[in-house]
Amino acid sequence: MKVNQLKDELQNRDVIDLLSERHELLRRLAEEKWNKHHNIYISNSEWCILGIIYKKQFMISDVAKGVEFTRQATHKFIKSLEAKGLVKVTDVEHSKKHKAIRMTEFGQECFEKNECYKADIEQQLINTIGVDQVNNLKNILKLNWDMEQLEA
Repeated sequence: MKVNQLKDELQNRDVIDLLSERHELLRRLAEEKWNKHHNIYISNSEWCILGIIYKKQFMISDVAKGVEFTRQATHKFIKSLEAKGLVKVTDVEHSKKHKAIRMTEFGQECFEKNECYKADIEQQLINTIGVDQVNNLKNILKLNWDMEQLEA
């Protein structure tokens, strides 16, 4: 597809599609940057979990409440992270039901490297559209959009 044709198509998109397409583009770039330098695959959902537990310890049930996927999927992702040596799951004292999760040293190293890759991508964006535009975009995305009231 030609660049001008792509630009024309973007002009006719609504905000939902534009955000989605840009999100997918940025996620793909981050994934490609990670995969270029490492032979361990980490999914976007797994990165999300790692971001929640970075330098903290949580109950798995609390992690499951803080993500946008099912409890069952959360447990599957955590098992995968544990198999890759990125997290450690431990029993909780005085509870047979609950388990705790924390990042391993290797997991922290991977997470911090990925944060550097994402910072590189953000810097490329700054170089392309400017620091003020990126800061404005970040500020808009941080606002409380109060969207729950708009639900069907």
